[in-house]
Amino acid sequence: MGFGVLYSSTFLEHRPKEYHPENPGRLLRAIEALKRTGLWEPIEPEPVQEEELLRVHDGDYVRLVKDMARDFSHLDPDTYVSPGTWKASLTAFGASKKATELAVERKGLYLALVRPPGHHAGRNGRALNAPTLGFCIFNNSAYAAKVAEEKLGKVLVVDFDAHHGNGTQEILWNDGKAVHIDLHERDIYPMSGYEYEVGGRGAEGTKINIPMPHYAGDDDYVYAWEEIVLPIIAQFRPKLIVVSAGFDGFLGENLTTLRLSEVFFAYAGSTLSRYPLAVIFEGGYSVGLDKGLPAFIKGYLSGEIREVPITPSYEALRTVSAVKEVQGQWWEL
Repeated sequence: MGFGVLYSSTFLEHRPKEYHPENPGRLLRAIEALKRTGLWEPIEPEPVQEEELLRVHDGDYVRLVKDMARDFSHLDPDTYVSPGTWKASLTAFGASKKATELAVERKGLYLALVRPPGHHAGRNGRALNAPTLGFCIFNNSAYAAKVAEEKLGKVLVVDFDAHHGNGTQEILWNDGKAVHIDLHERDIYPMSGYEYEVGGRGAEGTKINIPMPHYAGDDDYVYAWEEIVLPIIAQFRPKLIVVSAGFDGFLGENLTTLRLSEVFFAYAGSTLSRYPLAVIFEGGYSVGLDKGLPAFIKGYLSGEIREVPITPSYEALRTVSAVKEVQGQWWEL
């Protein structure tokens, strides 16, 4: 089974002038975790040409970022650019493209260990009335989805970052060949991703949002995964899955109230082992990188689906029931 990590030191050049949680140290921490667990197999990606950005973003937004990134600046209160941002962004798209191509050609899992992150970036920047870009510049996962769709005719995106992938949803909203399943914590930034958001005209039922309750843990996530994510994957039968992989829901990450552990991430990885994966790195800032990232990859590579005995909370049962009610007209759930 193929495996590799698309990584470039160029990603470290997107950096803040003062302290910011989204900083180059995140990647160094992730690399340490991968080395420690025997999963460090780097492949150097090439940057894409600027016009590739236009496959998912508007030209005015691309020009704005390019212009502002000539110096240290802020696109909004959450999101900075620096003189290294432009090349890092083009290389992140290159890594996302290569991960997708390798997953198609060789099967297996290819991780694009990229910065800056992307899933909050919409076509024109901020997406779906979000207050900010939430640390993101260009949408690596949406671009990977477009690359996969061009090669295979259809694609499935699963986003388990703690925050809703509002940019990805916006970009793929009217695309009936792209199924986007998003598990995230309800009622936190960017305040979107509710059950009734199901896709645009002609693409209804291709956007599946699972807004999980505050303090949700492994039992709740495994339950939602078994009841909604896996049945939809089985019915759609994707030839490749793009995983928008954020590990900020890990207990101790402190940006949300989620309480996930290695149990959920290993289980999720193992259940996807029948499919080629292009894994695009999103959130995760501390312990989620140390433990969640290796657990997901090891779960996938082992291919052993270990049954996890679960007792989901009442709130999780209610959420899953609501999603089934909404999505039941398009999927057998």
